[in-house]
Amino acid sequence: MSYRELTMVDVKEVLRRGRAGQGVRRIARETGVDRKTVRGYLKQAKKLGLLAPGEVTDEQVGQVAEKLQARPGVERSDAWEELPKHKELLEKWLKRSKPLRLRKAHELLLRRGVEVSYWILRRFVIEQLGWKEREVTVLLEDPDPGQEAQVDFGQMGRITDEQTGKLRMLWALIITLGFSRYQFVWPTFRQTTEAVCEGLDAAWQFFGGCPVSMIPDNTKAMVIWPDPLKPRLTEAFADYVQSRGLYVDPARVRHPKDKPKVENQVQFVRNNWFAGEEFRGLQDARDRARWWCAEKAGMRVHGTTCRVPRHVYEQQEKATMKPPPADVFDVPQYGTATVRRDCHIQVERALYSVSYRLVGKDIELRTRADKSTVKAYLGAKLLKVHPRQPAGGRSTDPADYPPGKALYARRSVSEQLEQARQLGEHIGRYAELLADCPLPWTMMRQVHALLGLCERFGAGRVEAICQSALTFEVVDVTRIRRMLERAAKPVDAASTGGKVVKLAPARFARSADQFETRKAPGGKEVR
Repeated sequence: MSYRELTMVDVKEVLRRGRAGQGVRRIARETGVDRKTVRGYLKQAKKLGLLAPGEVTDEQVGQVAEKLQARPGVERSDAWEELPKHKELLEKWLKRSKPLRLRKAHELLLRRGVEVSYWILRRFVIEQLGWKEREVTVLLEDPDPGQEAQVDFGQMGRITDEQTGKLRMLWALIITLGFSRYQFVWPTFRQTTEAVCEGLDAAWQFFGGCPVSMIPDNTKAMVIWPDPLKPRLTEAFADYVQSRGLYVDPARVRHPKDKPKVENQVQFVRNNWFAGEEFRGLQDARDRARWWCAEKAGMRVHGTTCRVPRHVYEQQEKATMKPPPADVFDVPQYGTATVRRDCHIQVERALYSVSYRLVGKDIELRTRADKSTVKAYLGAKLLKVHPRQPAGGRSTDPADYPPGKALYARRSVSEQLEQARQLGEHIGRYAELLADCPLPWTMMRQVHALLGLCERFGAGRVEAICQSALTFEVVDVTRIRRMLERAAKPVDAASTGGKVVKLAPARFARSADQFETRKAPGGKEVR
């Protein structure tokens, strides 16, 4: 008969029958326990005074079993007794930042003359040093309904891209609600911030609500600095969570237990949704994933909660969720830009103006570009907002140019002529004649020179010269400048009172027909 160690129920039955006065043979026959074993348990119970009539308690059973089932310790070998002398050395080898393999530690001990087998060494370091000892885990309480969603990317396999006809790797963005375990799967070809935001918005529409917080993986699409204490989100993803009112607590690097409810679903999604299926393309995969989440994964009995996730969500969690977003999130693109000498910055191959005061300051501006606007920041201060332009386009605010330069940059002939009219009637007329050509902006430099003469000599003197020049139909800015330089300056500037000087018409002026060329009767030209 093989050896059988009695359980607590067996020992309790032997003691109960012994207290009832049954003999050893009867107890052995009716319980199936060997007579010697019965005799030994009854003898030990008698020594402990536990055969008195009454109910047998678990503590009494434990006292008897402890005396008989305790085994003497194994006598240690000489090699085992030698190992404690090298305990500190073994700790140094096995518990440093880059520990040695136990095989290497065994080899080093042999070199030092310690004759010990590998298996004795292995038992010693496990028992005495806690080597390879499994850590004690803590079972966390489930979050409140609507409080938390855990997010992770999982690699599925290759499918055909319907647009290119080529095989591409398919990834699945998996979102699992922490309370109900209801989940959503969003297939995608890319692990970008745009794909994450698109998948999360699709999940909130699928659930019909949005949770308070989320625990994402530390992928670079969401987390740019995965510090365990102070993680930093990418700027575009931070924009997304702010617009959706979410709070984010990213999982630590190489700590899958920070998001266990979604981590163990990656293999489940791969094996039960993707494996063995044939998809016509990405959209087909998304449609079938949505159906699978609602009808298959959502309607199964969950192995941990022993409840149907979809029923738990609809009955207890959905009412606590925030309303899903009504708009599509416009994922922005962040970058840096330096201010060029022409008062513009370049964002996504288009030009946008900023203040001329930033030119030459050797500073970098932070830029944010979405589908409709482009914003420029200096630190936390918003400097400029422009409408988004296509590649090669330009958006310029005239106020960003230095004073007086905007109209030249825009080739605004009309504004330049208006300035001339404000300085004087004949100055305005003279400027109009200068700009009277098929390409008026090519004459802006001459109009600018005329306005400069007003600043140099005064508008009153230029008005008088222009009136005289118009009388003789002389339209030449250089001639006007020479006339002003050669003319005698007024003795007292206040004598004119800033008024326009009216000049009389020239006495000896002749009509233009006297200067035209005529042909003589013989065909020769005469003047």
